[in-house]
Amino acid sequence: MKIKWYGQSSYLLKSEEGTRVLIDPLGKMLGYKMPRLTADIVIVTHNHRDHNQVHIVDGEYVLVDKAKKYDLKNVAIQGIPTFHDKDGGAKRGNNIVFVIEMDGLRIVHCGDLGHTLSEEQVAAIGPVDILMVPIGGKMTLDGAEAFAVAQQLKPSMVIPMHYWTKALGLLGRFLFEKSDRFLGLVGRHRHERRLIVDSQSLEPEMTAITLDYK
Repeated sequence: MKIKWYGQSSYLLKSEEGTRVLIDPLGKMLGYKMPRLTADIVIVTHNHRDHNQVHIVDGEYVLVDKAKKYDLKNVAIQGIPTFHDKDGGAKRGNNIVFVIEMDGLRIVHCGDLGHTLSEEQVAAIGPVDILMVPIGGKMTLDGAEAFAVAQQLKPSMVIPMHYWTKALGLLGRFLFEKSDRFLGLVGRHRHERRLIVDSQSLEPEMTAITLDYK
């Protein structure tokens, strides 16, 4: 599987068979600018404008935006209902954590999760190989809270998202934390331009993987 990051919470997953799964298309935001893309499946975790810009997707695709089970093109997807804040959605609304099974791997994308998980949610998510989790604070989990979620789910690899990068500039510093605190808590870390992974290349201990957004 190939995993490419486009900034914020936007990822393109490409399976060995060539199925393309686009998650939370960002469009344009400050220094981030996604190209037009094709995809077979488009996942939207919640209806905020830095996550739902499906207009950048060309061609026909299946939209996945509900907390239910899907079985599409040899990709199994399950949505787990969560919230964008610590107040049951009262401040920022609902959010869906998606479990994506493809190429023998279980990828969990947390969207804009705003709270640690309940025992029921952890059980519903199940085993995790790769976790994509927001760490930028303010509007989502911060670095320490994201690490707590990672400890709950125990992935092999954890990919931080929704944090400050140079693309967000000075304004972004007021909106998002840097990645330092989260990476320091995880301890093991490496950087990749994009991630190519299969079941044989998973890490034996939880490792943070940061990716280029260009």
